[in-house]
Amino acid sequence: AGKPSTMRQDVLVVPHGGGPMPLLGEPSHAGMVDWLKQIRAGLPVPPTAIIMISAHWEESVPTVQAGASPPLLYDYYGFPEETYHLDYAPTGAPILASRVQDLLGANGIKSAKDATRGYDHGVFVPLMFMVPDADIPVIQVSLVKSLDAREHIRLGEALAPLRDEGILIVGSGMQSFHNMRGFSAQGYSELGRTASAAFDAWLLETVRLPQAERDERLASWAQTAPEARKAHPREEHLLPLMVCAGAAGRSNAIVALQTQIMGTTASGYIFTDKPVDADTDAETC
Repeated sequence: AGKPSTMRQDVLVVPHGGGPMPLLGEPSHAGMVDWLKQIRAGLPVPPTAIIMISAHWEESVPTVQAGASPPLLYDYYGFPEETYHLDYAPTGAPILASRVQDLLGANGIKSAKDATRGYDHGVFVPLMFMVPDADIPVIQVSLVKSLDAREHIRLGEALAPLRDEGILIVGSGMQSFHNMRGFSAQGYSELGRTASAAFDAWLLETVRLPQAERDERLASWAQTAPEARKAHPREEHLLPLMVCAGAAGRSNAIVALQTQIMGTTASGYIFTDKPVDADTDAETC
């Protein structure tokens, strides 16, 4: 049952940038930051809670963060001291964590719970711009160490009913490109420029396809996408998108952000039940 489909929450896919650099004002992150600040106002219904799937947490089975007040995990190195003393403290949602486990189990997916896990930077960096007052409960669900694309799409499908309750599902990675050899603060890495542009164009085309075709292309990304392994030598920064595609179901994709981060193309997507004009959906920053 649930609420009418017009009240279904959107599903978001966001880039989180390079470590804490967005918080430090690194110039190439400005377009991403500006977009993140605008997202909440455009949602179809106020979020009752947020489920984050970050590139920076992997477990042998999908694992649900279950603490009442998770700390921040400063899982980056070599940045200014201030970035290890950030003040951001949303509440957890242990009851929602149990519901997530129930949904996974009902779909034949074994899962685990972690009451001590904190929020990694793939969670708190974008949320500090999206929800600066930390006034929405947040839980995190891990990736699976198998890195299997179909497994992550199924994970998202299991979470989809929560959209009918206003719960916002957010995938946080670097979907278009994550190859450390290709990032450049000066913006002139040929690898980063060409591989990210090619892979991003393929993603833009793919996410707009009807559900079955979209999910099949995403599942076989490594075999079919241009520059696949140059863009993603390891796919943990792409897999949050797979979870979100599963949760999206038949919802339409908006390519809501197209920008450049450290010399590479980066995009953000919104899966929504609102009508989409495929020619005018992107905001370029």
